Amino acid sequence: MGKIIHLDEMTINQIAAGEVVERPSSVVKELVENAIDAGAKKIEIYLTNGGRQKIQVVDDGAGMDREDALLAVERHATSKIRKFEDLQHSSTLGFRGEALASIAAVSRLTLQTAVDPAVPGTRVRVEGGVVQAVEPVGAPRGTNISVENLFF
Repeated sequence: MGKIIHLDEMTINQIAAGEVVERPSSVVKELVENAIDAGAKKIEIYLTNGGRQKIQVVDDGAGMDREDALLAVERHATSKIRKFEDLQHSSTLGFRGEALASIAAVSRLTLQTAVDPAVPGTRVRVEGGVVQAVEPVGAPRGTNISVENLFF
């Protein structure tokens, strides 16, 4: 073996992704749990090639503003807890702040979200964990997440 080294951020993210994203069904589970936590009354799920080519989850939940949409794809970012003790009292399904970042690290992810349809929402495109584009977009209230080419 060689000397001990620090891993680069991309490798760290991909290792973490392996803990959250085992197969397409785990992606669907994480995205649906986030939709439920956002207060969605309607959740639509679309799969192409069993989810290996594309997974899309569309909800009518609270949506996110631009700042939260960008934070949502970063590791260790969450709206569910504020401190360690909150873990013991969490009533939400998802809470670790890893799901979207992990999914984005091993796919081409597009997050489109809006809080109010009268105000432009936000579209964030991430490829292999790297944000490629952030742009305003007209969208209904809620969140639409498309995960393509899982484990590309």
